[in-house]
Amino acid sequence: MLVGFSYEFPVEQKNIRHQTAFKLLYIFAFFLATHKLLPRFEQIFDRDDIMVRMIELNPSHIKDVPPPARILPVLGKVKETYLLWHSYNKDLPKSQKHSFGLRIDSLFVEIIEAIAAASFLTKEEKRPYVRFAMKKVDALKILVMILWESKSLDDKKYIALSVKLDEIGRNLGGWNGQLTKQTAPQTVPT
Repeated sequence: MLVGFSYEFPVEQKNIRHQTAFKLLYIFAFFLATHKLLPRFEQIFDRDDIMVRMIELNPSHIKDVPPPARILPVLGKVKETYLLWHSYNKDLPKSQKHSFGLRIDSLFVEIIEAIAAASFLTKEEKRPYVRFAMKKVDALKILVMILWESKSLDDKKYIALSVKLDEIGRNLGGWNGQLTKQTAPQTVPT
């Protein structure tokens, strides 16, 4: 069968145009340069520079600046004193650590709970909690003194603890006196 040249060329040309148009369809677009345009998994999840920059821009997250004090000053002093006691408790003899050490820990916890509870109550309701904390501080002073007298606590540690406990006792006594004055009924002179 003879096919004329004039018919052959346009058919081939038509086929070639369609073949060239669909020639690269089996290559997916993500194999090209999309990895440079879109972020990859590592760029999103393994980088923390965005979080670091956000922390740097937020002044409340700077590591050198302590957080703002939001607790009562006397509660802050009790906390500091407990942390000091906690560092001394490690050096106590085993027999003292499990008797006096545990009781001193529980007294600190009771004092912290009483002061924290008193900070949220009305003036009339605060006084019993402050007096309870005062009694516990006095008991704490005596137990620390017993540890010192039994040579379980050296002189420097005893002095550091007793000075802080005396200051806490004075603060609680002042708070109690202030509450007594504020809650006492005012008498009108006649």
